[in-house]
Amino acid sequence: MNLTFASYNIHKAVGLDRKRDPERILAILNEIGADIVALQEADRRIGRRESVLPLQHIEDYTPYRAVPLNQRPDSLGWHGNALLVRRAIKVAEAAVVPLPVIEPRGAIRADLIAGGARIRVVGMHLDLSGLRRRHQLRAILAHLDRCAGHCPTVLMGDCNEWGVGLRRRGGALSELHAPWRILSTGRSFPSRRPVAPLDRIIVSPDWRVGACGVHHSALAARGSDHLPVWARLDLPKI
Repeated sequence: MNLTFASYNIHKAVGLDRKRDPERILAILNEIGADIVALQEADRRIGRRESVLPLQHIEDYTPYRAVPLNQRPDSLGWHGNALLVRRAIKVAEAAVVPLPVIEPRGAIRADLIAGGARIRVVGMHLDLSGLRRRHQLRAILAHLDRCAGHCPTVLMGDCNEWGVGLRRRGGALSELHAPWRILSTGRSFPSRRPVAPLDRIIVSPDWRVGACGVHHSALAARGSDHLPVWARLDLPKI
């Protein structure tokens, strides 16, 4: 089974032209063509915390549906974190991952059924503080340890790690001991001239990595201050 995963901090759908353009974000998602997408900054931060991507537009203009979390009626996810999956993929379970926070950050987890296999996905947006990021990654790993049953797992999101090279397991990411693999997707921030690999995809040893990278396009270069990252993963038959 081959699946494409993507992670995208959409900056509340506000692009470099300072225009909020949800249709542009949906067009970028269609360009990527992933099967499972983790979004960050998908909800407004104040007020009713409503989604910047109307649910009806997602259903009408993309092959995706949002993983339901049932936290806030107008939100797509939790603290801006959302998961989109192709409609053929079933959602077996979904939950908020409690994180130690000062600023509004978060993580969410979903167990999905794809091609007859159960897989586990975490979408996350980590803190600006390096020490807080470490604590948050520990909380995510502890949450996964408490989940019932082993599943092939993918973690993805905006890790806010500026000082870590493309292949180094440094900073807060050093909490992800082997056999976790941090993929070398590339530099994703800022979108106009990316210099930092802030956005990451991390996989359990169950997966074979076919390819991974940063999605570059004319739309993506101005749709958000981040570029999307993606990985094509194969799950061998057990």
